[in-house]
Amino acid sequence: MSDFNKQKIVASVPQRGFFGHPKGLFTLFFTEFWERFSYYGMRAILVYYMYYEVSKGGLGIDEPTALAIMSIYGSLVYMSGIIGGWLADRIFGTSKAVFYGGILIMLGHIVLAIPGSLAMFFTSMVLIVLGTGLLKPNVSSVVGDIYSEEDHRRDAGFSIFYMGINLGGFLAPLIVGEVGMKHDFHLGFAIAAVGMFIGLLVFLFTKKKNLGLAGTYVANPLSPAEKKKVYTIFGIGLVVIAILVAITIPLGILTFDSFITLIGILGIGIPTAYFIVMYRSPKTTAVERSRIIAYIPLFIASVMFWAIQEQGSTILANYADKRTQLEIAGFDISPAWFQSLNPLFIIIFAPVFAWLWVKLGDRQPSVPKKFSLGLLFAGVSFLVILLPAYFGGTDSLVNPLWLVLSYFIVVLGELCLSPVGLSATTKLAPAAFSAQTMSLWFLSNAAAQAINAQIVKFYTPETEMLYFGVIGGASILLSIILFALSPKIQSFMKGVR
Repeated sequence: MSDFNKQKIVASVPQRGFFGHPKGLFTLFFTEFWERFSYYGMRAILVYYMYYEVSKGGLGIDEPTALAIMSIYGSLVYMSGIIGGWLADRIFGTSKAVFYGGILIMLGHIVLAIPGSLAMFFTSMVLIVLGTGLLKPNVSSVVGDIYSEEDHRRDAGFSIFYMGINLGGFLAPLIVGEVGMKHDFHLGFAIAAVGMFIGLLVFLFTKKKNLGLAGTYVANPLSPAEKKKVYTIFGIGLVVIAILVAITIPLGILTFDSFITLIGILGIGIPTAYFIVMYRSPKTTAVERSRIIAYIPLFIASVMFWAIQEQGSTILANYADKRTQLEIAGFDISPAWFQSLNPLFIIIFAPVFAWLWVKLGDRQPSVPKKFSLGLLFAGVSFLVILLPAYFGGTDSLVNPLWLVLSYFIVVLGELCLSPVGLSATTKLAPAAFSAQTMSLWFLSNAAAQAINAQIVKFYTPETEMLYFGVIGGASILLSIILFALSPKIQSFMKGVR
């Protein structure tokens, strides 16, 4: 997209109207609030739905497999963002991608709400994976469109937007978790579907007035000849995949374990390929190539961070269910409620961090240093959760405050890394790959969860201390290395802070 078009988009958006920010932030804030309500509500009860016995309304899948499926699910959700980003950049723009994605997500939750078989479960997974791939990276990309590159409100705007994400994430486990765990899983999934429907209504009825031209431009449109070629390749690819699946499953080649391995390879291979394609593209300028080099260590740091943070819905969810004292003073705590802690702390502290970055101005830490702080806190959060086993062994139930403390510490890291990473991605992205670079940012989460699918099987009560200690220690070590290299990384960013 040309600088002229970027300026034209910013000029079309009312620049005051939502807490001193562009009016379009209202539309994007509440669209993402309801999308995250639906997603995190579903996710809060999904792992329990998988491994609870059929007599308790679950699917009866064994625990290690359920934990691996959760990680694979999360990986595919974020991996599909690369498809959503490409479609937005080359075919129909980010605004339409958000709307189409919301429809698919809603349909996925409706399928989950219908009592059925494993086939229904996997059908819902496909719909939600594709829908989130369309919506998630592109709604964040539109946030970047409503600010000029020189606007000092940009980082603060992403922090406010991030608070909207987490407000939905906070309420969802409390509401959907309560209904799903204590009454009926499928009713909980139905509530998630209603949440996405409301988000679609907000976006549809406010985008024209609040967003102006944001999201309507196609950054790098396909020519008619390219469209024909692409559609042919897509069609052939789908046929080939269908044939391979039909052959390999009966032969025992495509098993659950081999699928996990395949996702692990894709989780690392796809972002690597994208870095190479963007770097070598003739549409990428010399300055943009330098910024791509700077982005690589930030991407690696993000993978390490999300590998820890995303275990809140797998290992720590299982820890809450099996290892935590859930009855306090005669009051029963739902294990799903713990997943509200992360967004709750973000709601409380996101404004503090947004204010802090604005207050510090040019004196704030550089992007690489903020990332190193994020890794440090993530590592410490895992070292904290191993302490109960160290002091009391693995046979007794753990005070829930240990989980609260672990979630709190990782949130401090998240606020140093995640909203800053979103903002840095929009500034470091090559112009011809704007939406796709945002998808690349979410691929760091996909890579992290693909790795998690490989390692969650090593977690048992007996290996608890070793598991948390090794992963937490690796994060702290990477934090130190990134901090030491931050001046060099900053030099490659060519003026972006």
